[in-house]
Amino acid sequence: MDKNFPFCKAVCHRDIICNHIAATPGLSIVKSCMNASEVYEGLHEHKIDLIFLDIQMPVITGTDFLRSLRYPPLVIFTTAYHNYAVEGFELNSVDYLLKPITYERFYQAIQKVWDRQTIQPAQPAAPLVDYIFIKQDSRLVRILFDQIRYVEAEKDFSTVFTTDKKLLAGMHLKMFEGMLPADRFFRVHRSFIVNLSKISSINGNMVEIGQAEIPIGASYKNELMKKPGIAG
Repeated sequence: MDKNFPFCKAVCHRDIICNHIAATPGLSIVKSCMNASEVYEGLHEHKIDLIFLDIQMPVITGTDFLRSLRYPPLVIFTTAYHNYAVEGFELNSVDYLLKPITYERFYQAIQKVWDRQTIQPAQPAAPLVDYIFIKQDSRLVRILFDQIRYVEAEKDFSTVFTTDKKLLAGMHLKMFEGMLPADRFFRVHRSFIVNLSKISSINGNMVEIGQAEIPIGASYKNELMKKPGIAG
């Protein structure tokens, strides 16, 4: 069975990795990404087994990007520098490849991936992440979960209402929902996700967050009323 993974690399090294993948039975590329935002999209659009992650990405480093994932797939870091190796292995990466990457070294890393999938060793607890990155023009802006009041669908986009501003995120609400912790956020309507800790009251079929009134969809209300701390 093919092992599917997205790929995030600098342009000048992309062909090298792609050629190595093409020469290796059992591997296929799902998505080729230029930045962290595109990798986020790939992870939520596809079932991913492995990421080749360049440490020197635009805006956010590969190590910080990995820390931002709640349920990361296996990761192999790539870089031109030795000094990131310790940090990479502390994040439980499978391997750490230095450029230029030979096929022999690439294949050694893939064998480690297959070993992990076969043995499935106990994994250390993932570091606690309390934020999400939202693409704004050419930047990725970090927003703490506690700053988010609610999120509203805007066709192919989502508007994030924080404690002091609102931001337009270039992703569908369903994709956004998958990036938020389910114990802290809940979809109350096909067009709205709310931060449960920000709810000031529930009035009939409306959730009140400060001055905002957000409708509760009929198919969502029963589950909302079962949430911890809500006595219906």
